[in-house]
Amino acid sequence: MSEFKHIVRVKGKDLEGSKKLIAALADLRGVGLNLAYALVNALRLDPKMRLGFLSDAEINEIEKGLSDPSRIGIPSWKLNRRKSVDTGLNYHLIGADLDLAVKSDVEREKIVGSWRGIRHSLGLKVRGQRTRTTGRKGRTIGVRKSAS
Repeated sequence: MSEFKHIVRVKGKDLEGSKKLIAALADLRGVGLNLAYALVNALRLDPKMRLGFLSDAEINEIEKGLSDPSRIGIPSWKLNRRKSVDTGLNYHLIGADLDLAVKSDVEREKIVGSWRGIRHSLGLKVRGQRTRTTGRKGRTIGVRKSAS
């Protein structure tokens, strides 16, 4: 067994070595518990193992798996960019790449003038939530009772 590392660097982010493997991988932006579990199973690693006990070779395997999850047998419906508008391909984004992609998607919606783009540009709720009383910015507006 290799020596314990308290901090493990995976895909440009420092992860806590004392966490279990699935929970530690889920700390990456763009990786949830389901994808982390699928990745660990595809690589045949022990999900109960602590991240700090992994060897450098196993960490490299995890990074390669996160770079291209479909290469190691993870189905395309678990990826976060299916049939991308730009390329038409299925792939998975992590970290700052995911943030940039979401930002460009919102900008594209605004330019096209879709309903979602208009709601984004006005700073309103986008996904059909009620806005009669919630989602207000600034001071609350309400009914004041008289002092009598």
